[in-house]
Amino acid sequence: MELFYARGTVALAPMIVLHEADIPFTATRVDFSKAEQQSPEYLSRNPKGRVPALVTDQGILTETPAILPYIAGLNPAANLLPTDAFALAKMNEFTSYLASTAHVNHAHRMRGSRWATQQSSFDDMAAKVPQNMRDTYAYIQSECLRGPWVMGDQYTVADAYLYTVSAWLEGDSVDINEFPAIAAHSTAMKTRPAVQKALAY
Repeated sequence: MELFYARGTVALAPMIVLHEADIPFTATRVDFSKAEQQSPEYLSRNPKGRVPALVTDQGILTETPAILPYIAGLNPAANLLPTDAFALAKMNEFTSYLASTAHVNHAHRMRGSRWATQQSSFDDMAAKVPQNMRDTYAYIQSECLRGPWVMGDQYTVADAYLYTVSAWLEGDSVDINEFPAIAAHSTAMKTRPAVQKALAY
């Protein structure tokens, strides 16, 4: 199994989960500073030109909300997914929110060209990022984080995902300590051996 990743990206989440599930893998860095994600070689593997991308013996998987439960399903004994159908749906609801809202709100700071062409539009979008991220995290803290983990007492793949996106708050000019439950979650995550291994790449 091979994981294509770039530093500082959401690819940290599947890397954490691969370690949590004790799945052997090769980590291949895609250097965004050299635009390697747009190289013909990488695009031949992942035409989206993004990370993460997970190469499996059945083909390539992209999109974090799809990759995380796939990894967890390879080792059910690691207990990284809820077994109750409704709880699993709620976890998927949360990871979908991170992908569709939190990640997109963050991306407006430096990826404005996805949505506009004028510098004034880029500047306006970037200026709104801190407030959008605050609103997003206020919602996560009050409505999603059941504590101590996203799903309550059970640690799941959603925790790796939340930790990864929360690490972007500082760069978005938001102090994580504005959200004590989120800050406590991030602190707890940093003590996990899988997280420490993933951060070493």
